[in-house]
Amino acid sequence: MSTQGSLLVVDDDNHICEAMADYLRSLGHRTETATTCRSALDRIKEYNFHVVVCDVNLPDQDGFQLLEWVVANKPETSVILLTGYGTIESAVEAIRLGAFDYLTKPVIDDELNFSIQRALGQRKIVEENKKLKQQLNEKHGISNIIGRDYKMAKMFDLIESVSDTRTTVLILGENGTGKTMTARAVHQLSSRRDKPFVEVACGALPDALLESELFGHVEGAFTGASRDKEGKFLQADGGTLFLDEIGTASPSLQVKLLRVLQDREFEPVGGTKTHKVDVRLILATNESLEERVASGDFRQDLYYRINVISVTQPPLRERLGDIPLLLEHYIAEFNSQTGKSIRGFDDQALQALQRYNWPGNVRELVNVVERAIVLSKNDIITPMDLPEQLRRDPVEQPGAMNRLAGNANLKTALANPERQIILDALEQNGWNRQDTARLLGINRTTLYKKMKKYDITYENHAQIF
Repeated sequence: MSTQGSLLVVDDDNHICEAMADYLRSLGHRTETATTCRSALDRIKEYNFHVVVCDVNLPDQDGFQLLEWVVANKPETSVILLTGYGTIESAVEAIRLGAFDYLTKPVIDDELNFSIQRALGQRKIVEENKKLKQQLNEKHGISNIIGRDYKMAKMFDLIESVSDTRTTVLILGENGTGKTMTARAVHQLSSRRDKPFVEVACGALPDALLESELFGHVEGAFTGASRDKEGKFLQADGGTLFLDEIGTASPSLQVKLLRVLQDREFEPVGGTKTHKVDVRLILATNESLEERVASGDFRQDLYYRINVISVTQPPLRERLGDIPLLLEHYIAEFNSQTGKSIRGFDDQALQALQRYNWPGNVRELVNVVERAIVLSKNDIITPMDLPEQLRRDPVEQPGAMNRLAGNANLKTALANPERQIILDALEQNGWNRQDTARLLGINRTTLYKKMKKYDITYENHAQIF
């Protein structure tokens, strides 16, 4: 099946020019003509042709000059050059300068059609690649990380500052906070975005297998190594390697990692050949590496090497004001997946979500939203659609008794979540009290009273940070 496109035929012989144009129009192509280089360039500047078929010999300038202009100014347009006395040298020069093809006159119709079809096919592939890259940016870019909390804003600023550098980044945060998403966002914002992003969960593999996974191995390096294997460092060459749960790395692996970070080179397991790589490392951990260094389980020199830039991923319980935003995002996502039309959570369900401690962080919230959308029989989610642990009274929730013991009485223990929700809402709205009251569903007077009750002032809060 042939592909139709918009073409420009350029030849100073009117008879040949119109004959080619008529043939191409008969194949369904939108085809224009020009007899000089100048008139051809004027049309190309006005209109984005898919393919330009141009004779090398023109009365004012030659086809090579048209080719150079198109390559520099309209790189998405393919140029096929024609000549009456082609040589291998001129053909090589044309391709070197950026011509898609180089044909010798008299041009056979089928040959011209085949060349144009190839050019249109290549253009389609390029456009599909652009679309895929755009989808990758939408899926893995920083805009996919949801949050307006001041802690998230600080994290976004840091990500944007360090992304387009070679600097090693250490992402700190509890399980489920979205460390992998942040690592991907750093990669997508960098100049390495078109190169591989390779992820390795260090805690999921035993030490011997992990070294082989990262650095590769040669045939016979150990029992079962029946052939050479390329490791993740080589797969990520030119791009980004993300090592999750780096705190679990063994002492021998830590030594190898230190060398890669210092010299950008390594040998595969059982091999002697040294490989050099250009890899940007992003690491993540849910542990305190400082404590592991103090206990002797993690090398101090490696810790200093990887802790150049650290990004802290805040747990969900510290940014409860972001829950409505997260809900909006994931409701739309799961509505699309399930074909439902859920409009949102009612006030009681939202309050239950905002007083819950979220030990599983955003990952747990995503599961709760998906479950609620699947089970809900109405277009508004109520507390009955939520898991039992979210419907419990706050003092029944995990960790509540510990908080109560520290606070000595029930009244104070119950006040803490409300104080935090108000703080998060104020931060989310830039401390605009009217917008905050609207978000919380209370009037401004009530908000003032609660701020006074909990001693919430911008000045006091700013001093903490």
